[in-house]
Formats: sequence, structure tokens, C-alpha cells
Amino acid sequence: MSFSTFAAFWVVSFLFVITPGADWAYAISAGLRGRVVVPAVGGLLSGHLLATVIVAAGVGGIVAGSPMAMIVMTVAGSGYLIWLGINLLRHPSAPEAGEVQETDSWQRWAIKGACISGLNPKVFLLFLALLPQFTEPGSAWPIPVQIVALGLVHTLSCGVVYLLVGFGSESVLRARPRAALFVSNFSGAAMIMVGLILLTEQAFG
Repeated sequence: MSFSTFAAFWVVSFLFVITPGADWAYAISAGLRGRVVVPAVGGLLSGHLLATVIVAAGVGGIVAGSPMAMIVMTVAGSGYLIWLGINLLRHPSAPEAGEVQETDSWQRWAIKGACISGLNPKVFLLFLALLPQFTEPGSAWPIPVQIVALGLVHTLSCGVVYLLVGFGSESVLRARPRAALFVSNFSGAAMIMVGLILLTEQAFG
């Protein structure tokens, strides 16, 4: 693949990455919890990698063409986001200054992150619509390899941005409990809103 193709894809991909959504909200909530940013972001990235592999394997078109599969995926992903958002509102991540919460399980945060991105049909459909458009049929690289390469570029951008968001919320808001409480509640509300939007689009789309 040519460098210009990679560069063009990265620009488009980065615009999607810097748009706040459920992933951002989860990274922020992880930052406010303390030392769980890395596993939380790692979980989010694993969901993106899974979507890349599915699209590269050709399964993406089959799943996207199955109304029942998309309905199940949408309902599951939306329900999970709403559940997480409600829990975040009930138990906001707003520790006192200087306090570090070390009791949270790294594995649990990683699994939740994987579910947020892996069950989000928007992520899957984005990859399905975006990655094939930047492949080059005449390239020496097979199409599946090109899709994986592009998916890795997108995932790398996600990793950098989400880590900055997570660690930024930890360093900036940890010393400001009231601001942290507001941001935590906002993150919970954002997760619920994204889940409701997905369900509404599925019902009336």
C-alpha cells in the first residue's frame, strides 16, 4: 500500500477517534478511578481489533447483511452501555484529592472495555464501511492484509487518544472532587444517551 493511502486513512480515522463517545466516557471514568486506565483502554482496543479481524475475514459483510444479527448486536451493545451508565451515575468516580482507588480489578476493567467497543455496532459498521474504501486492489498486499494494517493504524490512534483522555482526567480532575463528580456523572449520562440513540436508530431506522 502507498504512504498516501495510509496518510489519507489516518486523517479520516483520527477525526472519528477525537469525536467524544462511549469510549471517551469509559476512558474518563477509568481515569477517575485511579490506576485502571491502561487495562480499560486495552479492553477498548481489543474490541477494535476484533472488529478489524471480522471485517478482514469477510465475515463483516455477512453479519451486516443479516438483520437479526444486527438487531441482537445493537440491543446487546445498547443495553450494556445503558447498564454501565446507570451504574456510573449510582456510584460516581469522584475520589477525594490524593486518594487512589486500588481495589478495582484490572481484569474487570479490561473486560468491560472490550464489551463496550466490541458490542458497539457503530464500531463494527464504521470498520465495515471505512476500511475497504482505502484498500488498493492492485497492491502487492492481499486485501485482508491491507484491512488489518488499516485497522491497526486506527487502533493505534485510538490508543494514544484514549490514554491521553484517561490520564488527563486522572491528573486534572483528581484534585478537584466537585469537577470530577460532574465529569463522572456526565460520562454516565453520555453512555446512557449513546445506548438510547442506538436503540432508537434500530427501532425507527
